[in-house]
Amino acid sequence: MNANPDVRPPAVSVIMPVLNEERHLRGAVRAILAQEYAGEMEVVIALGPSTDRTDEIAAELVAEDPRVHTVPNPTGRTPAALNAAIKASRHPIVVRVDGHGMLSPNYIATAVRLLEETGAQNVGGIMHAEGENDWERAVAAAMTSKIGVGNAAFHTGGEAGPAETVYLGVFRREALERQGGYNVEFIRAQDWELNFRIREAGGLIWFSPELRVSYRPRPSVRALAKQYKDYGRWRHVVARYHAGSINLRYLAPPAAVCAIAAGIVVGAALTPLGFVIPGGYLAAIVAGSIPAGKGLPLKARLQIPVALATMHMSWGWGFLTSPRSLAKKVIASRRPAVRAEDATAA
Repeated sequence: MNANPDVRPPAVSVIMPVLNEERHLRGAVRAILAQEYAGEMEVVIALGPSTDRTDEIAAELVAEDPRVHTVPNPTGRTPAALNAAIKASRHPIVVRVDGHGMLSPNYIATAVRLLEETGAQNVGGIMHAEGENDWERAVAAAMTSKIGVGNAAFHTGGEAGPAETVYLGVFRREALERQGGYNVEFIRAQDWELNFRIREAGGLIWFSPELRVSYRPRPSVRALAKQYKDYGRWRHVVARYHAGSINLRYLAPPAAVCAIAAGIVVGAALTPLGFVIPGGYLAAIVAGSIPAGKGLPLKARLQIPVALATMHMSWGWGFLTSPRSLAKKVIASRRPAVRAEDATAA
């Protein structure tokens, strides 16, 4: 990473927004503290108003290791948590990690090396979805297949290179300060929106398959549907807020929702030929689930079409029903959430 082995790598601040993460928090923090990284490191956990044992587990982690600290996030919202953790942190490299994400052992060392090699403002890699039961394995298969998420490299992999956005991210602090941190109005899609601003300012976002974070999918159909509805809803807000940020991949789910709805209406009211569209969609996701489910147990494979349909339809419906009032609220609050002088003083 450094040409001179006597030069210590830059110090790193790991920031983690958490809310109701008792199931995964300890494992996620342990994966951070066990990193194969020679530089100084701190972990700042922003605690939302959890209703489970998250706060208790976080307090135990603070008592066990002096590198771990906590800050309050009374709103419970992710961008506010991230900004609070950034402000409370102090090192020149900022690593974002979620409470249910598990870093690979050399993740931080590799990311810091890539920042140096590429000159990027933010680097990130693959969101490697892994399930712990048959439903979660089905969702993981859907989330890592092109029929599920299109050509998004941070889901499906690909060659290293410039990217529109990356999963989580390892940032140069000055890039975060220059942009005022995360926009607190973006309850979802805050990563995409921040990376768009960094790119608009001339900064480079870099994807590398060398970077890998294990991700735990939502545990039920209902939770997955809510997650993807929110994704679609807030991705539409980004499109309204930043002209030119939309592409065909993001328009595919809402187009599918409209086409299937139209086909059902036509099929029920006019001619059975209308059912060709929803029937064709169903056939496509069933066929697509076969390669996606390779190596999985039968029960998991049978649930992949359900996961695919839930993701597509929920994302599309969220995009189509995203209220314009959200974009107006966002546009009204363009002041920085994290100022450079605040972050320096923290």
